[in-house]
Amino acid sequence: MVAKELNKKDNSTLLGILAILFWGSTVAFSRSLTEQLGVVTTSGLVFISGGLLSWFYLIIRSPHTIKKMIHLPYNYLWGCGFLFVLYMISLYLAIGLSFNNQQVIEVSIINYLWPGLTLLFSVPILKKKAYFLIVPGTILSFAGVYIGMNPYHSLSIYSFFQNIKNNSLPYILAFIAALSWALYSNLARKWAARDKEGAVPIFLLITGLLLLILRIFYQEESRWTIRAGIELLYMAVFPTFLAYSFWDRAMRRGNILLVASLSYFTPLLSVFISSLYLHITIEVRLWIASLLVVAGAFLSRYSISDA
Repeated sequence: MVAKELNKKDNSTLLGILAILFWGSTVAFSRSLTEQLGVVTTSGLVFISGGLLSWFYLIIRSPHTIKKMIHLPYNYLWGCGFLFVLYMISLYLAIGLSFNNQQVIEVSIINYLWPGLTLLFSVPILKKKAYFLIVPGTILSFAGVYIGMNPYHSLSIYSFFQNIKNNSLPYILAFIAALSWALYSNLARKWAARDKEGAVPIFLLITGLLLLILRIFYQEESRWTIRAGIELLYMAVFPTFLAYSFWDRAMRRGNILLVASLSYFTPLLSVFISSLYLHITIEVRLWIASLLVVAGAFLSRYSISDA
């Protein structure tokens, strides 16, 4: 019995690692899609498609699973559901509303504060034990964001706030996304750790429906191409349907500290894929910023005990 439980935990942890790899391509593909279809159209279609795929998979695998999802803890369904929707909408709007591809990278660095914040929030929420290294770890992560948002080759406070002033909304949305996903990851563990299934299919569909309703009142031009269709299919299957389902299970049943600590490499993976796919020459400051965010999460990982 013990060996069986350990095997389940290992499998759930592995799924969490796969989710991290899929998410590395989210920023690049999302930006490409929003430039072709628009912000609200892209996000709505991605989540509706991912949600329908999730439901189709559940119906084929086990129709009884749907009934079990409805009876999941209300705290998880409503609390984590709200955080899930908030994260998705905030992230896609942050990417789509960025002035240019350089700002997309800056926004992605802010969003990828969530691995370090997940570890930080695990202390009050999951009662993990924290040691002194969590202080320099948190400082390093936010120092990375500070450098990443300073495009004038300066570390002055003035240039930092001037950059925010030029187009502040994407930065604010990215920070909201980071906070909401870190909270979601911990609260899913707290409220639904013993449940075999999560409610990601419900969360995906609700997110997609809200965005498509918003699309009725939000006018934006969409240019459909073969490339847009392929990118939409990729986003619906891998970074959405599979990645979020895998991550939810890892947070509820896997080794949360191991998965969260490995996720701190996501900023570097995201910047690398984005530079290739979007044909961006990444400035040195952005690489430094990403490394600092990774280093901060790394220190945070070793400052928290799984006790």
